[in-house]
Amino acid sequence: MNLELNNKYALVCGSTAGIGKATAMALAAEGVQVTLVARNEDKLKATLAELPQQNQHDYIVADFSNPEDLKAKVSNYVIENHGFHILVNNTGGPAGGPIFSAEVNEFESAFTQHLKCNHVLAQTVVPFMKSEGYGRIINVISTSVKQPLDGLGVSNTIRGAVASWSKTLANELGQFGITVNNVLPGATGTDRLAEIIKNKATKSGKTEEESANAMKSTVPAKRFAKPEELADAITFLASERAAYINGINLPVDGGRTKSL
Repeated sequence: MNLELNNKYALVCGSTAGIGKATAMALAAEGVQVTLVARNEDKLKATLAELPQQNQHDYIVADFSNPEDLKAKVSNYVIENHGFHILVNNTGGPAGGPIFSAEVNEFESAFTQHLKCNHVLAQTVVPFMKSEGYGRIINVISTSVKQPLDGLGVSNTIRGAVASWSKTLANELGQFGITVNNVLPGATGTDRLAEIIKNKATKSGKTEEESANAMKSTVPAKRFAKPEELADAITFLASERAAYINGINLPVDGGRTKSL
């Protein structure tokens, strides 16, 4: 299938590891000119060196704990270089734990890194999308927007807020040829999953292998996703072929979520 992504520009957040890095690689392989965003410049340079036709791509160093600084850096980039047809919002999830014991500042920090940053980035890139009559905003969030996950109280709360923001934005921007969709990863082979497994093993007294197998047993596919499988879904939603898919939550979870 020709995804018709040649000569498109994409801004991919959290793109030095896991799903974000896999997405940057997948988009670049389709001919997209990718701008990576993360806070560690050394990791950005290393990722840039791995991208196909690396001389076509670029990066921005920014920390998602500071939305105004992020907005300023991306705005300056747009002024000095080009806008973006594709925005992939992807940020590391909040720390786990029961919701009742969460501190208020945990909610505030997660709200800033996820919803606020998503919002300022959308405001920054949408004018160019409107001028091009083409835009794709894809938010990597969580299956918890359909079914809250035990032990992830803050994440469940903030992911739900992002999902509602996304649906509202989709309703407003659809008339301009801009779609807004959410990809909901299930358990995916990333550093975050490894940390979750380690914590489960410590609390249960089981080995990490036993804890991982217990998690896999809850998935009909009986395995964890590869980051590349999430990247493929994101890349399709970024394409011309997905022009009439708007305002949805797409689980990529091997069937683990029990709701439709």
